[in-house]
Amino acid sequence: MIAHQAEALILRTWPIHEADHIVSLFTRDQGKLKGVAKSSAKSRKRFGGALEPMTYVLASYVEKPRQELVRLDSCEILISPLSEPVDYARAAALSFYAEVLEETLPDHDPQDPVFRLALAVLDHTRAAQIWLPVTYFSLWILRLMGWMPDLGHCHVCGRLFAGQAAYFHPQSDGLLCSDHKNAASRAISPASLAIAGRILHTPIAGLAPEDWPRSRAADLRRFALQSLERHLERHLRSAVALNKLAADSQP
Repeated sequence: MIAHQAEALILRTWPIHEADHIVSLFTRDQGKLKGVAKSSAKSRKRFGGALEPMTYVLASYVEKPRQELVRLDSCEILISPLSEPVDYARAAALSFYAEVLEETLPDHDPQDPVFRLALAVLDHTRAAQIWLPVTYFSLWILRLMGWMPDLGHCHVCGRLFAGQAAYFHPQSDGLLCSDHKNAASRAISPASLAIAGRILHTPIAGLAPEDWPRSRAADLRRFALQSLERHLERHLRSAVALNKLAADSQP
């Protein structure tokens, strides 16, 4: 047996038996793991409040030879998402991060840039202030997974957008110019393309002082969510809540 202690983010739990849980956790050192937390529903000393999604913990666990699941012995809370108010919008954002990480990351593959991204957006996800971190996370996870298309040129003809709108649709691998869009395409405004460039070159702390209402870069978020779902080949449950929040902001 090999004992480990590692920083981790809790992604998801499944109850098994009477008081045990299977836990999916994203560790900084070993990537995404799944483990059994015995008596976790009863032991407040070892797990009390630590198994909520997107809780940042110091996890103690043991690997056993030829066993897929580790034995999760305890989790010490470093940062809890419950330490601040959790309204519907913040809950939707936290669920989105957890679901994307759960569905995107391979098992046992350390992804330190993704781990640092998750901590950065968590630090800026406040009640009623979710749209910057959600947009930032969506674009950066596309880039870190190698799924981000060229945001400056048409995928078909290579034309530089240069202040013009770009277009996307579910079957396209990249953005399109006005000559190559089809009836199902949706637009990303020049202002939102400029925001994308800033996000990909600026730490989130440098953008946070600005006003980020739900309407800002809504087309960019729509593109990012659609791109994630296309590459994952499934619909994200948490995206439904985010899309509802975005729709509720429309007049």
